[in-house]
Amino acid sequence: MAEFVTLDLSEGAAARRVAVLRIARPPLNLLNVQVMRELAEAADAVAADTRVAAVVVYGDDRVFSAGDDVAELSGLSAQQARAMASDLQRALGCLARLPQPTVAAISGYCLGSGLELALGADRRVIGDNVKLGLPQIGVGLIPLAGIRRLTLLIGPGPAKDLVYTGRFVEPDEAMALGLVDEVVAPDDVYNAAIRWAEQFVAGPARALAAAKAVFEAGPHGLDRAETEWSDLFRTEDRLIGTGSYLADGPGSAEFVGR
Repeated sequence: MAEFVTLDLSEGAAARRVAVLRIARPPLNLLNVQVMRELAEAADAVAADTRVAAVVVYGDDRVFSAGDDVAELSGLSAQQARAMASDLQRALGCLARLPQPTVAAISGYCLGSGLELALGADRRVIGDNVKLGLPQIGVGLIPLAGIRRLTLLIGPGPAKDLVYTGRFVEPDEAMALGLVDEVVAPDDVYNAAIRWAEQFVAGPARALAAAKAVFEAGPHGLDRAETEWSDLFRTEDRLIGTGSYLADGPGSAEFVGR
């Protein structure tokens, strides 16, 4: 049983629902090695669960994650850090590997490795009082998993500024940079994320997973798109979608997720 990460399916009669992956290591939800391993394990479980249509990642109404557990990091030798670096990178990138659309619901603080985790989501919803940043430079370190993804998201110049200075970003700037996708009142963060995720409950799961795989392929996206596009011709949802379009027009398909 996980100690700091919970995974729950939203209630409802639909065959496919929203999963809520929650970080619960109060008071600051710092991401130590154990939490990151639990996140990776939870993500693996979500990826294999055909009931899950979309995923919301959340901390609580006070904080998403204030980032790295510096006390734990301070005790590592270079050899220990090198031995675990690959596993921790994989854990921090776990949301990007999920086949389902994923949204981070961010309250309070989203810093360091917490922001690196959130960068792997397809969407980031924040409260209008949130502070974001990658302050690892201030303790003589760099982000382990977030530099490439941040650069692709906001461009190399702004990404270098955030990483080199370690400064905090307020909601207005985060929105202008493209670091986040929606800013709402603090009390509406979780519900706004759920609303976004729920639109995929009746969606074509295989096509959504294919689109996500192409986005994640980055520079190799064109080649990956050829494979993903042609493979969709083997799916039930493609037959349902094209057939319903021809018979009844757009928006009439009732997908089965296969």
